Amino acid sequence: MRITFYVLALLMVCAFSLYTKRSTSSKQEDARPPAVAGSFYPADPAELGKMLDQFLAQAQAKVPAVPDLVAIVSPHAGYQYSGPVAAYSYALLKGRKPRRVVVIAPSHYEAFDFSSVYNGSAYSTPLGQVPVDREFINRLVKMHPSIQLSAVGHTPTAGKLEHALEVQLPFLQRVLGDFKLVPIVMGDQSWENCRALGVALSKLIQGNDTLIVASSDLSHFHTYDDAVRMDHKTLQAIEEWAYLGMSINFESSPRVWEACGGGPIIAAMIAAERLGANQAQVLKYANSGDSTGDHGRVVGYGAVALSKVAGRTVKEEAAFDLTQEEKDELLRIAKKSVETAVLEHKVYQCPEPKLSALTNDRGAFVTLTKHGELRGCIGYLHAAQPLYLAVRDVAMHAALRDRRFLPVSASEVGELEYEISVLSPLRRVMDVNRISVGLHGLLIRKGETQGVLLPQVATDNNWDRLTFVKQTCRKAGLSEDAWRDADTDIFAFTAVVFHPVRKTRLEVLAPDLPMPAVALF
Repeated sequence: MRITFYVLALLMVCAFSLYTKRSTSSKQEDARPPAVAGSFYPADPAELGKMLDQFLAQAQAKVPAVPDLVAIVSPHAGYQYSGPVAAYSYALLKGRKPRRVVVIAPSHYEAFDFSSVYNGSAYSTPLGQVPVDREFINRLVKMHPSIQLSAVGHTPTAGKLEHALEVQLPFLQRVLGDFKLVPIVMGDQSWENCRALGVALSKLIQGNDTLIVASSDLSHFHTYDDAVRMDHKTLQAIEEWAYLGMSINFESSPRVWEACGGGPIIAAMIAAERLGANQAQVLKYANSGDSTGDHGRVVGYGAVALSKVAGRTVKEEAAFDLTQEEKDELLRIAKKSVETAVLEHKVYQCPEPKLSALTNDRGAFVTLTKHGELRGCIGYLHAAQPLYLAVRDVAMHAALRDRRFLPVSASEVGELEYEISVLSPLRRVMDVNRISVGLHGLLIRKGETQGVLLPQVATDNNWDRLTFVKQTCRKAGLSEDAWRDADTDIFAFTAVVFHPVRKTRLEVLAPDLPMPAVALF
């Protein structure tokens, strides 16, 4: 009997040992292994920890105080290039203990049309495994069809070592210790997918227990000076919360601005804004030329914090104006552009003006009238190019491409009057009561459908606020009450509106155009 007991006990121990090994093995097999350890960052834990500590110590002395952090933007190149910049974002996490981190990254190698939320149990780095937050993920993937549980975009294969999400993790492990991960890779960075992901996250995140990380580098393979100019436009748009314009520019062809994780940035901004963030602060900018000395083909990196600041509101308008000299120059450019297009059948080759305000990227509309009657009006809503070129192009298009009218003829050129509207960045309206008639223009967007009315339309027609909103819905081809729908966004902007001498005012129901081809003739 005693022998039988020992045999049974031994069998139970063996069975338990086998079960434990299988469970451990299963867990290890289900964890996503590190793909770029030893190339993008050190594979040795001690060496990696030392490198991270050096980066963080250097940044810690320079980062500002950000008391209520909601999200960060961090680059994802090799640590020798982008690590010093990424450290500025992660240095903000000292003393914080979020129990969950959502990391949103782009897909570099695999093409798919959804946001892929990892279906495994953990992500591994040389510093250990980071468990995924399965309960949160299961709720997230039910929020929208474009958010799916999948290994696509996550699983490394030979020659396809996806790194954008992985390289954020050692920093997080070093500064936070234990946390649960929500790993998301965006295969489609369209506006619709960015909005769906951002809105879904904002609905699920409660309180201050979750940090959002957007993994993104900036421009790629331009000269040092060109990269700096391009990247600062993107960073300025982030600071201005102009994420719709960013999305349009990121999707344009050729791209006006560049960020390989532009979609993750936009999704993070949409979520953060709905969670109460009202300040975007650029912490650090550099590019690969700063570390290598090679200024020929560089990659840009930015660290950004999105946070809540008590007593501060994100204004729907940006305070700006133009001097009379700047206005006169833009009116001259508009007139010369129409004359060149209509009379000479070519694009006006406008020299770069000496007035610096005219070289800043801004949206603009040009309205043409003849004897007080509308003759054409077209514009760019977003800041796609320097203001003087935007005015040149939309003036030409107002004369020739407004589908409501025949093209302006040579005999009409001398009878035209010009009005220019220079726009502030588009800002999402979170409270319709903040819309100011006469100050704000509106863009209402639902899915891929949108409509826009300039500020002067409401005052010219004596509309109140609600009528203005409803009429903008009608302009978009939507029902008057579409602005109330959860999937409808209202964006507001202001405009500096000017003209030489106007005898009458008019209603401006202006179409907006995508970026035109370089040559029209």
